[in-house]
Amino acid sequence: MVLPTYNEKDSIADVIRRFDKLGVVDDILVINNNAAEGTSEEVASTNAREIIETRQGYGAAIQRGLREVDTDLVCVCEPDGTFNPEDLLKLLSFSAECDVVVGSRTVSNFIWDGANMGWFLQFGNWAVAKFLEVLFNTASMSDVGCTFRVITREHVQTILDRSTLPGSAYGLEMLLISVVTRARMVQIPVNYHARVGVSSVTGDFGKTVTLGLEMIRLVLKTRLKTIGRRPRPAPARVAA
Repeated sequence: MVLPTYNEKDSIADVIRRFDKLGVVDDILVINNNAAEGTSEEVASTNAREIIETRQGYGAAIQRGLREVDTDLVCVCEPDGTFNPEDLLKLLSFSAECDVVVGSRTVSNFIWDGANMGWFLQFGNWAVAKFLEVLFNTASMSDVGCTFRVITREHVQTILDRSTLPGSAYGLEMLLISVVTRARMVQIPVNYHARVGVSSVTGDFGKTVTLGLEMIRLVLKTRLKTIGRRPRPAPARVAA
């Protein structure tokens, strides 16, 4: 379990305890990415391990976490109170058949009152996901910004070998690496709640628009790099 933290002091301990209570998580690793004062004390009150990553940014924190864990499956999630830790069981139910199981926050039935998923974010994430799906002829997608994921150990190494971004767009880079390397991937609706505290990215409309444009540029840039490769669906499974 990899939990990056920057501004989640008031929610992180509860999130850790809820993941721990599931009884399926062997190791909970918190990546302290220059986090708010008092965060380390909150983590110390739980069973989680804490590692300090001074290189700022979501991507820097996640890459550090992925390098530090040594389990067959790795779950990545933001500990800001927006996700139900219990939804991990839903993602795990597909992990035997997929290299990557990704949550989706854009299904209306799973968006709770107060969640930061107004029409602009909901439509924007869905539109970029469909844009990516068509450009790369990949699995059905409905969200490019969900950071709740389960990844196999083997695919974690594939992602790390190709990672370049240290910032907020790294979540999309992970998705694109999975798409380009033809990883078996599925997207599952997860519950999405109001955040505890204010996001350093999507709590500000201007930052949200900037991040959205960065994501579109990244999708196009990646597609141009692979323009000579014919898009094809992931290979079908063959019975043993």
